[in-house]
Amino acid sequence: MTIEDMNTGLIHLRELTLETDGVDDGEYPFNVQTVKNISQLTFTSSVTIFVGENGSGKSTLLEGLAMAVGSVAIGREEICRDEACKAVAPLAAKMNLVWNKRTHRGFFLRAEDFFGYVQHIRSLRKEMLDEIARIDQDYAGRSDYARTQAKGPAASSVQAMDKRYGEDLDAHSHGESFLTIFQSRFIPKGLYLLDEPEAALSPLRQLGLISLIKQMVLQDAQFILATHSPILMAIPGAHILDLDQSPPVYRDYQEIDQVILYRAFLDDPDAFIRRL
Repeated sequence: MTIEDMNTGLIHLRELTLETDGVDDGEYPFNVQTVKNISQLTFTSSVTIFVGENGSGKSTLLEGLAMAVGSVAIGREEICRDEACKAVAPLAAKMNLVWNKRTHRGFFLRAEDFFGYVQHIRSLRKEMLDEIARIDQDYAGRSDYARTQAKGPAASSVQAMDKRYGEDLDAHSHGESFLTIFQSRFIPKGLYLLDEPEAALSPLRQLGLISLIKQMVLQDAQFILATHSPILMAIPGAHILDLDQSPPVYRDYQEIDQVILYRAFLDDPDAFIRRL
């Protein structure tokens, strides 16, 4: 896939306008740097990346957008409604969205939600297996037909989970589990909001995520993600929005502070360590 392919894919969400007249800019989330600095964002690539230091407002902006879009939050199977999202509800209410083609597909994923979601799947699968074992014991001496009928619902649930996520998420690393779940939940023509997905991924797995994103863009998916990872910032054709600037500006990959820092460190790590 070329950079041109990424830029000319189907862009569902075209524009975000933030109207903050009358709000208290001394209260969260309106006191966040990025929220103060943004009045309008235009999305012109299938992949948009928010970058900036901790506290710049990447997650706040993305959470507010998830609420405004009505995106399902993986880990809760509902529109984002946990305490963190409730805190940005006033921000979401001030967001006006302009669509090229409205989509209700896709999801919102934060790294911390991923770990909870994997644990939920593991626990649910174990409950179903325990139920199957209990039925085998309770139905000892009864016909195979009766035992099979009794186990049907639990066995079907395990089969469905295994088909979707693989037979044993416990056998996978966090990175493998992340990519498995991410791929299994993908639906073409969706809008996907990802908050620091690199937290679950090694550098090699981050490259795997880039490969998945490239494939999904070919199926008319749009991505907006926040990251500290120079690897993910290198997604071909991505537009990188630097939230450390006032107002935020789109910048080339080579101009991003994190990219410059990582490159300088890898060129001479001893020089950095000596200064500590």
